Amino acid sequence: MPQYHQFDALVVGAGGAGLMAALHASKSVNTAVISKLYPTRSHTGTAQGGISAALGNLEEDKWEWHAYDTIKGGDFLCDQDAVDIMCREAIDAVIELEHMGLPFDRTPDGKISQRRFGGHTNNETKKPVMRACHAADRTGHMILQTLYQNCIKNNVKFFDEFQVIDVLIEDGKCNGVVAVQLATGEIHVFHSKATLIATGGFGKMWKVTSNAHSLTGDLPAAVLRRGLPLEDMEFFQFHPTGVYKLGILLSEAARGEGAVFINDKGERFMERYMPTLKDLAPRDICSRCIYTEIREGRGIGGKDYVYLDFRPEQINKYFEADGNPKRIDAHYLETKLPDIIEFARVYQGIDPIKEPVPIQPTAHYAMGGIPTDNDARVLADETGRIVEGLYAAGEVACVSVHGANRLGTNSLVDLVVFGRRGGLAMADYCRQASFRPINRDAAAKEGAAQLDRIRNNDGNERPHTIRKEMQALMDDKVGVYRTGAGLEEAIDKIHELQARYKRIRIDDKGFKWNTDLMEAWELGALLDLAEVTAFAALARTESRGGHYREDYPKRDDVNFLKHSMAWKNGTITLKYKPVRITRIPPQERKY
Repeated sequence: MPQYHQFDALVVGAGGAGLMAALHASKSVNTAVISKLYPTRSHTGTAQGGISAALGNLEEDKWEWHAYDTIKGGDFLCDQDAVDIMCREAIDAVIELEHMGLPFDRTPDGKISQRRFGGHTNNETKKPVMRACHAADRTGHMILQTLYQNCIKNNVKFFDEFQVIDVLIEDGKCNGVVAVQLATGEIHVFHSKATLIATGGFGKMWKVTSNAHSLTGDLPAAVLRRGLPLEDMEFFQFHPTGVYKLGILLSEAARGEGAVFINDKGERFMERYMPTLKDLAPRDICSRCIYTEIREGRGIGGKDYVYLDFRPEQINKYFEADGNPKRIDAHYLETKLPDIIEFARVYQGIDPIKEPVPIQPTAHYAMGGIPTDNDARVLADETGRIVEGLYAAGEVACVSVHGANRLGTNSLVDLVVFGRRGGLAMADYCRQASFRPINRDAAAKEGAAQLDRIRNNDGNERPHTIRKEMQALMDDKVGVYRTGAGLEEAIDKIHELQARYKRIRIDDKGFKWNTDLMEAWELGALLDLAEVTAFAALARTESRGGHYREDYPKRDDVNFLKHSMAWKNGTITLKYKPVRITRIPPQERKY
């Protein structure tokens, strides 16, 4: 029998954005969180290097500088009013986290410590500025733990290891979700006044990715299937420093502490590309520079990787060359970058204190997603029409503060600022709204039917084979470099994979902990999102931020200073809306 639950405010996803929203909503309304993981295993926990806020604890800084860097880093596709909100409110959000008990690193005089990160500058000198607040290289983990403990203290109800498979939308209003309890296979219908989606990214479309196994785009796909659009799906970030072949991230914090990229000739090659910021240039630029080095034969040993060098004696040599008086030793790195150093030792068998580390760009972060306004309310179309009762925050949402390329540390800023705004907006809405009637039996039946179609299908295609082919295709044709011909090829192949997906067969027909079934269901979501991504990328005949078209290498503000909105109704339909520009006119991006 399906189970039925009712809450004022419902949050799907227990990462930083979801927990921040739940914490603030729960202060005034009955709130529950649904997560397909145990909450403290959420992907926010992998964010290593820091959360930016212009505290100015170690050198002069201003939130306006942070906003300028964010807009420039996003290649002027950011909505500037949203960026101003994020950078201004980041200061209070970090102090709020501190007061909740987050154990930030400290300066000798007791202030929150800050370090440099890619693309963060002093707007007057143009040199890197220390803006990233950090707790060693476990900042995301500490945010997650702190928020979870405060949610427990605030009596938030948690449904752990429940996977949401549908969003209940009727007459343009959201009334809850349908989920499956993984331990039993039972269907649960959650009825709510307001629902906030905070399920993170969907990088598992690609083969080499920093994303966890669970980041499969379940909710963006569910929203798309309910007739709502997704925004800016062509913009996906490739982080320059993934562990070679594995994609596991080595945070930009390493470069913030002085590490540099080295090619097969031993050259610090970023000096040639970005003479001012060098290795601390934004991620899209660093990723393309690495691929250029590899394409031109300067990958290590002729292979498709370069080195990240953070041996202490080498860092001190680079500091001296840059005129930086700072000097470090092995103990300093072990203290500041414990997880990064351990990752290299565990996953590559390399001691970064003694040897350079092989790295390559890795699919990392979705700049696009579910469109929202500045209070996390989901948009139904390009005119800004609201879907009543539906909210989204964090990586799954597109507000848009990251534009075409996200700066390092701004993901944590995004999720705490807009998670909080979303939670407060939901609570305000819930205090005024009533529960709308739903047909819970029909909702449960429709949810169960989705899974039964896969469970009982008797085709000859294996989901893992389709998944591998999709991921290889996305790496090859929808990766750091793209062309029109390659994207057309990708779309044709995705359609072929979708046709084969209808003929899949799984071995486990049971209900309890059926990961065979749920991974097959997730594959359908990933294929839908891959299709939208390739379509939006083909239509954008320019290069901007994380979207680089080799056949259209220039940014085209005349025709493409706008956000894409994609619907899937049998085929993909694209519409566009203008970028909101308030203070900073678009300009050529130089570092």
